[in-house]
Amino acid sequence: MLKIGLTGGIGSGKTTVAQIFTVLSVPVYYADEAAKELMNNSEDLKEQIIQAFGYQSYKEGKLDRAYIANIVFADEKKLDLLNSIVHPATIQDGEDWMKKQKTPYAIKEAAIIFEARLENNFDYIIGVTAPEALRLQRVVERDRSSEEKVLERMHQQMDEKEKMERCDFVIVNDGVQAVLPQVLAIHESLLKKASLKV
Repeated sequence: MLKIGLTGGIGSGKTTVAQIFTVLSVPVYYADEAAKELMNNSEDLKEQIIQAFGYQSYKEGKLDRAYIANIVFADEKKLDLLNSIVHPATIQDGEDWMKKQKTPYAIKEAAIIFEARLENNFDYIIGVTAPEALRLQRVVERDRSSEEKVLERMHQQMDEKEKMERCDFVIVNDGVQAVLPQVLAIHESLLKKASLKV
């Protein structure tokens, strides 16, 4: 089975693309969703987060995301600290999930594959890209956040152009080019590669 990474900057439309693959019966692991679940349900992670950020990190047993976001998006060292706690657990969880899949290929959707130096964990990486202005607009509408805050988060991620250059496949999600034919072409290509790998 081929292990595929799916990445792209915030607001690029990774989740939309991942959902199309799901419709094609390709299993998708959503790293962000898994991380949220682990932060809420793993006692070990909860303990580490409380030690690092205080008891206010949790409200009624659930992570207070607004409290944590205010801390980590204002201080890069704090963001690195949170990532150093959450990433290893999420990576392990994703690897365990991959081992259980029985399809020709399976996808792990994660924004920071290159930033976390995880590219070698995959056979191929698909990148999803969109113009910065469109990404900004999407995230402002989705998160009801200010442009300033979204730009702050964007600039914490790797340069979009560099990220796409490092991907094996690139899907352009600019609202002009249709995404579906691009996904179908990659799907066919990966099925072919998977059949040759067996």
